[in-house]
Amino acid sequence: MSDTRPPSTRHRAGSSPTRRRIVIISVVAAIAAASIAAFAALSSANPSTTDARNGTSAGATDSNGAPIGSGAPSATTTPGAAPTSAAPMPTGPCGRKAGAKPVVKVTNVNVGVSVKGYGGEGDTEPLPMAIASTPSGGSWLAWLAGGKIYLGKLDCDDKLVGKPTTFTGIDLQDVQADANGGVLLLTRKGSCGSGPLCGGSSSPCNTMHMVRFDNNGTMVWERQVTNLSSSRQGYDNGARFVWWYQHHGRLATDGRNWAAYFGVAITVQNGNCVDIHEGDRMQVVSSSGKLVSHRDAFEVGCSHAWTSRIVWDPRAKKFAMVCATDNDCRIAQPSPYRTVASGTCDGTLFGGDLVLAKSKGYWTAWSQGGKIRLEHFTTGASDKRVSTGFSSRHPHLVTYGSGRMLLSWASGSGMTAQVYDSGTGAKVGGTFTINARDHDYQAFKAYPDGSAAYPAAGSNGTSIRIARVMPLG
Repeated sequence: MSDTRPPSTRHRAGSSPTRRRIVIISVVAAIAAASIAAFAALSSANPSTTDARNGTSAGATDSNGAPIGSGAPSATTTPGAAPTSAAPMPTGPCGRKAGAKPVVKVTNVNVGVSVKGYGGEGDTEPLPMAIASTPSGGSWLAWLAGGKIYLGKLDCDDKLVGKPTTFTGIDLQDVQADANGGVLLLTRKGSCGSGPLCGGSSSPCNTMHMVRFDNNGTMVWERQVTNLSSSRQGYDNGARFVWWYQHHGRLATDGRNWAAYFGVAITVQNGNCVDIHEGDRMQVVSSSGKLVSHRDAFEVGCSHAWTSRIVWDPRAKKFAMVCATDNDCRIAQPSPYRTVASGTCDGTLFGGDLVLAKSKGYWTAWSQGGKIRLEHFTTGASDKRVSTGFSSRHPHLVTYGSGRMLLSWASGSGMTAQVYDSGTGAKVGGTFTINARDHDYQAFKAYPDGSAAYPAAGSNGTSIRIARVMPLG
């Protein structure tokens, strides 16, 4: 396949004797998913290059974790808007109050170790943190610190309880949970072997793993979802590994099996040497930790690919996925390719997150030229586009209670958000602010009580801020 991306986003190790370094303008992050009762979380990384988004420091929170800078939409609503009854009503096992307008609660969590900073927020850089909702209304919070992956449990007030556990890993990708614990998706060191490459450089050659943990945060099993082994190293023909290039991923579950969808390096024989290409890969692992031959899994889907997003659809009984790809420069469904929305190869194409629509199909947020769009689709091309009128290179989208979804994006030192009806695509109320610093590749997660939470840089280097958008009534 020829590489049609603009020069700032191309890479093929082995294509020339000089290694290409790439700086990208587009990135983000987020994905979307809904956790319903004891059925697990629904879930789903960016252009194949590095992005240097300008970052600013986040504001402070009060000592009680009370809402700060939570803003509220206007009183005018559209079909699907929340009722305007006065008294907020408790919802779910945590008793979070559902109101007529979105209310933001920000809690600063001191984790006691130096959390990985945001850096340039490129798709090739490590992700600092991720959050998962539990059926009981609490959370699992994962973060990268000191070359380890930490995992801690948060209570209903988004406070850390118990002692965090640690796992071997050099990069955190995602975390999802169910009633019995959850699964981490993380990267570990691997080996490239002796090659030889046809030219250039593509090291390192790392591995991607699912790690299952119980409700104590203790590992139950681990399973590699790349394919390196003692007899197959990164520079061997047929290898699938994780390199410095675009490689982030997301998790989803059908309640029994766990699926990982992520960027992957692809080793291809070329005479007496090998070339390294990039695409994405989806693998399914059973509840007992064994790789599953699943109809939705594939060795390679989109190529070249970034922002791999995935969600379990219980109505269609399948894992649905979208990617951003320079193959015709579009937002697409992988394996086989089906165009969702056509874009251009100008270095700004970015895929946001993926959520279930109210009755059938899906919504995905994406941006081109800094303009955010929402696209509804079922099995192929979009059948409804919402031009939001909002500007950002990196939108986030998450399910927000029954029949609604929450779009958010970076705005100054915080974020701005807008609720939409997940059936019609109509706005619900107006925009509101979230006093937490955005990261291009981190994600909001949906909770069974209709709230949504986002992990962000804390008030200092050893804390993480949890921004929770409380439920709508």
